Amino acid sequence: MCGISKFGAGAIHRGIALVLLPVLLLAASCDPPQAEPMRREPTLAAVADESATPKPDAPLPEPDPKLLAPNETTGEAPATFKAKFHTTKGEFVIAAHRDWSPKGVDRFHQLVKLGFFSDIAFFRAVDGFVAQFGIHGHPKVSAAWQKANIADEPVKEGNKRGRIVFAKAGPNTRTTQFFLNLGDNKNLDAMGFPAIGEIVEGMAVVDSLYKGYGEAPSGHQGTISAKGNAFLRQNFPKLDYITSAEIMP
Repeated sequence: MCGISKFGAGAIHRGIALVLLPVLLLAASCDPPQAEPMRREPTLAAVADESATPKPDAPLPEPDPKLLAPNETTGEAPATFKAKFHTTKGEFVIAAHRDWSPKGVDRFHQLVKLGFFSDIAFFRAVDGFVAQFGIHGHPKVSAAWQKANIADEPVKEGNKRGRIVFAKAGPNTRTTQFFLNLGDNKNLDAMGFPAIGEIVEGMAVVDSLYKGYGEAPSGHQGTISAKGNAFLRQNFPKLDYITSAEIMP
């Protein structure tokens, strides 16, 4: 289903009252005009790197079949564990705590073990606010997880700087998108965004992620899902990426 395609976080972050829409972090698979009637997608020519030149679409290799079967991806996570993320800016480590959000941590653990986080863009990075990721770079994988929702859970641990949280587009819409809090965002606690873990190593790496595009790429989530990383690399070539992630021993 199509979720609200853009989070009104920019307004909250800047202290501006937002009255047109509920304030939600995005986890959309498509972005129809009726989802946000006042939004106009940024002109790509205005936000793309001037040195970027269009490249012909190349056939994508078929993804690992395991990535196309979310219903077969099950299993309970350990009570606590660490996951190391390798990025184009360096490494960071997340310590997950299952008692903070059992369903959320189970899904996070499953995704890391599955190898989902490979060539995953930080498509939205706003200084002092959040860095968001989780749309898969292969359209087939993105489509497979579109409706693999997990239920909401109460906020036991909130949105402090350095914590990782699921993005969503409404009630019970957590799938594969996450955001890292780059600042203390306590206002998100009352909106139902429970943390699932926190960065324990490499916060400086996360702070250094490219933020020059701001909110612009997140206005094109439907296109990102449909066209994958090819669209991002052509139009937003300076974005940083997760190259791989693994559960630490």
